[in-house]
Amino acid sequence: MGLVNRKQNDSATADPGMAELGREYANARRHGDRKTMNKIRREITTSDKDLSSFADGMNAYDAIPPAYSRRNRRR
Repeated sequence: MGLVNRKQNDSATADPGMAELGREYANARRHGDRKTMNKIRREITTSDKDLSSFADGMNAYDAIPPAYSRRNRRR
């Protein structure tokens, strides 16, 4: 009985490469980098398994709150 469960569960992504692209896409979207977003969009394949992995990666990055708030920042 350890603290960490090392068994693979259903939530594990099918394609880690597509999950990484999803995280990069979410990062580019957060920072407003349209060039990178368009490049990643061109690389995406259209199989359902790949798209679900991509979405899982995007959701994983979006779940992380921003490191700083831009609310009261001078420009």
